[in-house]
Amino acid sequence: MPTLDFPYAIDATGRTGTTGHADHVRDLIEQVLFTAPGERVMRPDFGSGLLALVFEPNSVQLAATVQVLAQAALQQHLSHLIALQAVSVEAVDAALVVQVDYALRDDGSPQQLRLPLPGGSS
Repeated sequence: MPTLDFPYAIDATGRTGTTGHADHVRDLIEQVLFTAPGERVMRPDFGSGLLALVFEPNSVQLAATVQVLAQAALQQHLSHLIALQAVSVEAVDAALVVQVDYALRDDGSPQQLRLPLPGGSS
């Protein structure tokens, strides 16, 4: 069953854009990681708080903090949809790249998502 695509868009036919289940789960992972706790109405605990770390100096400690925050948020909010296998963080130039390895719970298919976090000066 198709679900609304994120971010909201109009498709080529002039209707609301839809997407499949695997892409919808990817969209949800991005929403969890890039939402600050307290940002959503009626869901004050939703999100990870990663964007609050954008201006922190890029370091091993920052990468470890990002890894723990991302893993905890994904397990808390999406464990009914994904089986989280690994969350890794690496420094690439002035950005941190978060890689999420997971399997979809409905069919067990392995998935991988790489997301760059802006900021992190050296």
